[in-house]
Amino acid sequence: MTTQPAKSEAVGGIGRRLAGHRLLWPALILLALLLGNLAFHHDFFSVRVRDGHLYGSLIDILQFGAPLTLVALGMTLVIATRGIDLSVGSTVAIAGALACGHISTAAHPGSVATMLTAVALALGVALVLGLANGFLVSGLGVQPIVATLILMVAGRGVAQLITGGQIVTVTSAPYKMIGGGYWLTFPFAVLLATALVAFTGFVTRRSALGMLIESVGGNPSASRLVGIRAGGLLALVYVFSALCAAVAGLMISSNVSSADGNNAGLWIELDAILAVVVGGTALTGGRFSLGGTVLGALIIQTLSTTVYSLGVPPETTLVFKAFVVIVVCLVQSPVFRAKVLRRRRTTTPRSHTTAGTAPQQQEVRA
Repeated sequence: MTTQPAKSEAVGGIGRRLAGHRLLWPALILLALLLGNLAFHHDFFSVRVRDGHLYGSLIDILQFGAPLTLVALGMTLVIATRGIDLSVGSTVAIAGALACGHISTAAHPGSVATMLTAVALALGVALVLGLANGFLVSGLGVQPIVATLILMVAGRGVAQLITGGQIVTVTSAPYKMIGGGYWLTFPFAVLLATALVAFTGFVTRRSALGMLIESVGGNPSASRLVGIRAGGLLALVYVFSALCAAVAGLMISSNVSSADGNNAGLWIELDAILAVVVGGTALTGGRFSLGGTVLGALIIQTLSTTVYSLGVPPETTLVFKAFVVIVVCLVQSPVFRAKVLRRRRTTTPRSHTTAGTAPQQQEVRA
């Protein structure tokens, strides 16, 4: 007799937990976009094996979304500390320009040693750029948006100086592997991005680092009173963001076998911020969600695919993308959903009460 109510309460509790999970809405939005593409292309979910490699629209979304996922990954930790990093696009361009510039002038451009040297050079410079951002924010107290805006503007010029204002083209099979190669039938860029996301999740959730970052972003005054050194943590997250952007720059330049200091990584910082916000991380700092960021990056990349599927004109692509992002943010907003549900609850009972009280009033009058 008592088992049925207990089961219903258990099911209701699971449903409430799922409804309140922070990854529910990003996952539903991503699923809706994928199903929308399926409506226009019936083979959208088909994955084929060609020459030992996986091909298909889903594979393309994962592969082309890998650089954005990495940039958004670093941006998540920066935003968790109440900061922002607008310089990631310039870092992407600088990393690609340095790597391709070194390979194009090397004596053996197709060797593995040349590729490793180019990667080390790009990551080393990104480390310095991240330290510069961290020093301006934590050491000198410059506002994060101003500190990173300096590198956003100057870094794009530095990338064009490295490439001489030209598109540097390289022919290197080992370097091509980073962004356009395959390993175990999967795109290597997807495997590399997955490994970095898993490593970041392990370090931030299996150690005290994630809690320290959340404490600095959630309540800087309280974290300072308990002895947390916010300066080192701030420098660390900006360095990590720069390194993630550098790896993304290597992926982008490797995939097209060239470096473009003017267009590489252009506006990727805005897409990364959108991915973090859509994933459920608040710009006010504090708690962050790496899983939500990955879903947000996939949503942004799938949205780009949807634009082409619907045949949206190029001149209105950004407007359409902005409109969809606004809708996504409204759907995710608990305040917006509460207002919509409150209106429904206030309108439906009135109709029932008025319909139900009319016969009663007639009976009383009779």
